[in-house]
Amino acid sequence: MNNKGERRLPKPLDQPRLEELALAYVARFATSAAKLEGYLKRKLRERGWDGEGPAPVAATVARYVDLGYVDDTAFAKARTGSLLRRGYGQRRIGQALHAAGIAEEVREDVRAGAADQRQAALALARKRRLGPYGAAPADRAAREKQIGALLRAGHPLDSARFLVDAATIEAAEEWADFNEDY
Repeated sequence: MNNKGERRLPKPLDQPRLEELALAYVARFATSAAKLEGYLKRKLRERGWDGEGPAPVAATVARYVDLGYVDDTAFAKARTGSLLRRGYGQRRIGQALHAAGIAEEVREDVRAGAADQRQAALALARKRRLGPYGAAPADRAAREKQIGALLRAGHPLDSARFLVDAATIEAAEEWADFNEDY
């Protein structure tokens, strides 16, 4: 801030500053090519471009992909694993990967199996004290809220119903450990 309380505008970007921003971003965050491109474009909107010709955003992103600094498949695998451990279902994971700019074929390649999806549903039930993990048997309204929570987390309706209606913790865990598709 200067002496009148106004914000000082940052200098417009040139090629070296654009490279510095890109490198700092990929060093700090696990990211996808689309997220890096969006970040660089946002910085260009905020600060402007002071280089010759148009800003080489696409070329910079492509170079970072070629160098291995940005890997959409590795990002998608890591993000999928993280969301599964937090209890999210496949629908929510797909939405998160789509928002990160991950291509459909990569999203399909990293899609969790049925057993992993059941384990994620069980993790959420345990964390949120749903179904048999709750203190008392759920009445109709509480049951609907619990099913809704599982559905919002991206789990299928049949999984949500089974977990909420499971009589015991052992029954829920046995269902989650079942290796066949449900």
